[in-house]
Amino acid sequence: MRLADVMKDIDYNIVKGDINVEIKGICYDSRNSKDGSMFVAIKGFKVDGTNFINDAIKLGANVIVLDQDITVSDDVTVVKVNDSRKALAKIAANYYGNPSKQLFLIGVTGTNGKTSVTYMIKSILESQNNKVGLIGTIHNMIGDKVFQSEHTTPESLDLQRYLRLMVDEGVKYVVMEVSSHSLALDRVDECDFDIAVFTNLTQDHLDFHKTMENYANAKAKLFRMAKTACIINIDDDYSSLMIENSNAKVVTYGIKDYAYIIAKDIKNSLKGAKYKVQIEDKREDIVLKIPGLFSVYNSLAAISVAFILGIPLQSVKMSLSKIQVKGRFEVLDIDKPYYVVIDYAHTPDGIENLMKVFDEYEVGKKILLFGCGGDRDKGKRPIMGEIAGEYADYAIITSDNPRTEDPMTIINEIEEGIKKTNCPYTIIENRKEAIRYALSIAKENDVVILAGKGHETYQILKDKVIHFDEREIVRDILNGDGKN
Repeated sequence: MRLADVMKDIDYNIVKGDINVEIKGICYDSRNSKDGSMFVAIKGFKVDGTNFINDAIKLGANVIVLDQDITVSDDVTVVKVNDSRKALAKIAANYYGNPSKQLFLIGVTGTNGKTSVTYMIKSILESQNNKVGLIGTIHNMIGDKVFQSEHTTPESLDLQRYLRLMVDEGVKYVVMEVSSHSLALDRVDECDFDIAVFTNLTQDHLDFHKTMENYANAKAKLFRMAKTACIINIDDDYSSLMIENSNAKVVTYGIKDYAYIIAKDIKNSLKGAKYKVQIEDKREDIVLKIPGLFSVYNSLAAISVAFILGIPLQSVKMSLSKIQVKGRFEVLDIDKPYYVVIDYAHTPDGIENLMKVFDEYEVGKKILLFGCGGDRDKGKRPIMGEIAGEYADYAIITSDNPRTEDPMTIINEIEEGIKKTNCPYTIIENRKEAIRYALSIAKENDVVILAGKGHETYQILKDKVIHFDEREIVRDILNGDGKN
């Protein structure tokens, strides 16, 4: 493809070189440069792409796109744009033929529930014999094919490549988790969204957004992009902001009478949740394998999408009754008189919602094991500690993904919050040993809650990523792994 075609509808200046040069590939990581490729220098969280222009050229890049006044002496074409990130999104869409325009694209955003909602929607769509693509936290999927996921929402170039692949594979619908980072960093700028879904908004990612107002406004961007419908949890405090920013038909859901799609007569058990969904004059019994009020809300979001698409409620009911999402209130199958639950809850609201589920059941002690990620929102750490102390009968504070931070520094910040409560707790930095201890103190009918990792099968320590699957660890400990 010619450079002129790749740069269509972008405001740019040719600093030097040929506008008709042929482009054989695009990259934003210099290590992926090759002969005839375009290197787009974007500023990342830790490094500035302009520092790697020479590396890209050495590997064969013949076009450099940048948004800074930097002299490039090599014999290559240099293109200056106003904003490299925004330009990358448009460049990628042009290069891959604007694939989202050939798909029905459903974007789901919110602090909690995105993954569960996308899986529910995917299941419902597939029940109607549709080939569905999924982009999200656990992995990306094209039908039954699974691709590794590095970000909740990929960088714009990777995202457009996935969407192109989905078009080529005959996908009709794509369900995508849309993170606040992707909205703020223009990753989804060239995505042609049909439906936008809002789950909820609570404190998270303030290391990046700085304020809740910025965080909420980033989320609201999605609702200005959707052209068919905006589906909004009316019970959330930020629902009015999302409605104000909606440019399409608004459908609300919730458990209050003023929602358009309402859940009534909710009943919960450790085996799941049951309720009656009411849409205008229609009612249907819904049964879920995943318990908790949050699961009711997640399923209402999926039902709302199905309603917009005209999918029969009976088919929706059947799909929802079967779904179980990895790491979302996942009750492990163990031959013990107590329960072990794995959940991705890693925010104050996530922990609170998770722990509230157990208040409805006749269980013994609630033993909560959790930590907080390093290099992320530090403000939520004492808040999570205090919430844990309010709801748990016993807490074990441990590591999550400490990344480059000292694990004990993170733990100490969590401890400041739990000290405000009367909850007994212990600190065990090593997460595997913390799990071992939690299992050792569990008695009949107690529930051991492993919060924070969920679907993840790794732990990030400094610059290393080690294998860490809590399902395997629990099984190995219970089967005897050589330690007493």
